[in-house]
Amino acid sequence: MDKDSIRKKIDSIDTEILDLLTARISCAKEIGKMKSENGEDVYVPSREIIVFKNILAKNSGRIDESALRAIYREIISASISAEKKLMVAYLGPKATFTQQAAVKNFGSSVDYRPMPSIPDVFASVESGDADYGVIPIENSTEGAVFHSMDMLRDSSLYIVGQIYMPIEHCLISRGAIDDIRKVCSKDQAIGQCREWLRRNLSGIEIEYVESTTVAVKMARDNPDIAAIGSLIAAEYYGVPVIEHGIQDKKNNQTRFLVIGKNFTPRSAGVRYKTSLVLSVNDRPGALYDMLLPFNRMNINLTRIESRPSKQKVWSYYFFIDFEGHWEDENVRAAIAELQKTLPMVKWLGSYPM
Repeated sequence: MDKDSIRKKIDSIDTEILDLLTARISCAKEIGKMKSENGEDVYVPSREIIVFKNILAKNSGRIDESALRAIYREIISASISAEKKLMVAYLGPKATFTQQAAVKNFGSSVDYRPMPSIPDVFASVESGDADYGVIPIENSTEGAVFHSMDMLRDSSLYIVGQIYMPIEHCLISRGAIDDIRKVCSKDQAIGQCREWLRRNLSGIEIEYVESTTVAVKMARDNPDIAAIGSLIAAEYYGVPVIEHGIQDKKNNQTRFLVIGKNFTPRSAGVRYKTSLVLSVNDRPGALYDMLLPFNRMNINLTRIESRPSKQKVWSYYFFIDFEGHWEDENVRAAIAELQKTLPMVKWLGSYPM
């Protein structure tokens, strides 16, 4: 078979693919109508997990898994958009790591709105200006994003999804490395590159700013400034990259959360994680008693973090993540036990792992 014949075959296959995609999106529109009539959310992360699992099982290695995931991410994104045009708020400005996480999760067919702060992301979703929000919650090197934790404690929104994303930081500047007088970035980003900065730019002034993207814009306007940020931000704002991969840990990752007004119902065949915020009475053994129900019910804790309550000196809230769904029998039993003894037990959400 010659090249022209193969190309004609490809064109024919493309037509078949297009017809099938049209049929799939038509089905999605029908489901969207049913969801609207029943007051259900268009975005159902558990259903997406099942779709990906089915596709990967049928693939059997024929297509590279990462490529297949990327293809179906966009197919699902287009299908969601056919049901309803979603608005997703994220911690901006454009080209932040949070925007990249949002696009990784929702695809390119939904609308995005950059917000100047984490409280603004929450406010946008609470007011209905956005359907969902994406916020950073923790980094594998620097730990928790406390502002996000505090907002989760006080907000009525639920966690409905999570996104893990590798984070590679670049040193970005119009000037040469020897001409840099100041390094700017978000506190978390600077913390993730602390050792590299100590070795390579010792004594240089450090300035903390609202986001990595704000830092890149500052570097664009002043050749004496270097930013720590992403390659995408450097390309978006047209600022050269001096050094790639300056983060101290090469397997550096950040976990992001998707927040929405409604909780995620349990679906069969999907593993869930649940997040709680708890407060304890100020007495000996209170923390031990808080953890005991999880042990008794064989619940695997994956994270525990404390935050000052800001209501009383040396008083704390505890943020806990564990495997399981709020509706699981053993989880309900543990929660019932905690509610009898603790001043506050707040469910933040159950979402696919």
